[in-house]
Amino acid sequence: MGTSQILIGLDRGSAVPLQTQLCDHIVDAVRTGKLQPGDPVPPSRQLAHELDVSRTVVLRAYELLRANGVLDGRRGSGTRISSTLPGGQAPAGSTRTSTLAPEPPVAAPADHPLWQPWQRAADNAVDFRHSTPALAQFPISRWRRSVDEAFTRADAALLGYGPAEGSPALRAQLTALLRRSRALLAPADRILITSGATQAIDILVRLFVKPEDVIVIEDPSHMVLRQIFGYARAAVVAVPVDEQGLRVDDIDRHVRAAGHEPGRVRLIYVTPSHQFPTGCIMSPRRRRDLLRWAVAHGATVLEDDYHHEFTRTGERIPAIAADPGDADVAYVGSFSKTLFPSIRIGYAVLPPHLVQPFLGLKWITDRLTATVTQEALATFISSGSYAWHIGRMDRLYRQRRRRLLDALHGQFGGAVRVSGADAGLHVLATIGGVRGADPAEIARQAQARGVLVHPAADFFLGPAPDDPTFLLGYGAVPAERISEGVAAFAAAVRAVSGPR
Repeated sequence: MGTSQILIGLDRGSAVPLQTQLCDHIVDAVRTGKLQPGDPVPPSRQLAHELDVSRTVVLRAYELLRANGVLDGRRGSGTRISSTLPGGQAPAGSTRTSTLAPEPPVAAPADHPLWQPWQRAADNAVDFRHSTPALAQFPISRWRRSVDEAFTRADAALLGYGPAEGSPALRAQLTALLRRSRALLAPADRILITSGATQAIDILVRLFVKPEDVIVIEDPSHMVLRQIFGYARAAVVAVPVDEQGLRVDDIDRHVRAAGHEPGRVRLIYVTPSHQFPTGCIMSPRRRRDLLRWAVAHGATVLEDDYHHEFTRTGERIPAIAADPGDADVAYVGSFSKTLFPSIRIGYAVLPPHLVQPFLGLKWITDRLTATVTQEALATFISSGSYAWHIGRMDRLYRQRRRRLLDALHGQFGGAVRVSGADAGLHVLATIGGVRGADPAEIARQAQARGVLVHPAADFFLGPAPDDPTFLLGYGAVPAERISEGVAAFAAAVRAVSGPR
């Protein structure tokens, strides 16, 4: 089909994914001179309409092309063929590798999902958004008492520039909290308060990852992390996960396939307590293998423990950082899911040699995280309100999780495959028997029925699942509406795929 830029023909009967075909067409056009440095490419919405494909296909293709230096994009100026193509031309075969060197977020075009703000669903909609807690159930009155107490105690020192490492009271509470919940013996002088876990990760990457280094991440993973790691200009190598977590034995192969030596790996990012987005829990054996690999190659493990409070397995597995052996493990967490996202309080537990360099960058970045809010949180924890709230939310989430699983199996029977039900606030649901159905079109059909479901394809760097796969968050959906939402979701699947 002819676009405003170049003739593009997609073979819908091919086993090659449409996004890969689109990447290959653009790369070939650059190689043959049909597209020149500086030439614009169509906006993603326009190209998706012209090719009659989901906009997700175009967005993922453009992201891969930007990551490999073929496209440039900045807000307000559209997306163009890069004026500094690697080696003077687009890299051969680069669109089919899981190795990325992504640009910082400022390089993304204005219509890229990264720029879209968090939007509240319509009041009557059922929104299965992931990572959203039950904000309507937050104990405002208890939190208000903690805030009032913090301001009652506030003096000039508390209202001024506090220590970059954070409130001593909050760090002391975290020491006890992590010891009890994660078996992590972390003295307060190794706990540093940040403005969310994302800031902690960003500082760590800036601290010790250089452009010639390699960062290993899980596949699938969150696209925001790929952007954070892109600031280091390091090579990012995605290694697949399975039901036991990161496939540690495959790290060497994937790193070498990307043209690097394993000895250049400086950082390995993992989400072991609830892998994002598959939800699998890393097995004890994989954890041991990961630590051995890190020691042997001089790499640091970055453990993002974002959902550890809500685990439904019989036995709680400690944090990797609880028993790192000789490995360097940087542990990060936050209160965004347990309390509320706008609290903007996270923390990092670091090996001793990283503490002072981390504080230097933290001080330059924002001086400190809101001190009075830290004091209020310390009071909220010490008063027992935090433990009370976690227990109450755990019971609520168990009820909502059970309702979601029952509804999915009731609507789809054995055709649905669910992972991630043992922890966290979301599951990954794959709908079998409808191969070829466009997940984005299913989402549109569901939205027309008053339900928001979220395709998972964007989180995969390697091949996305053949069957439509969705990330379904249940934390913020009342139990009585979950069955209603899943029924509408099933109707949307039938509308796209035909009678089952």
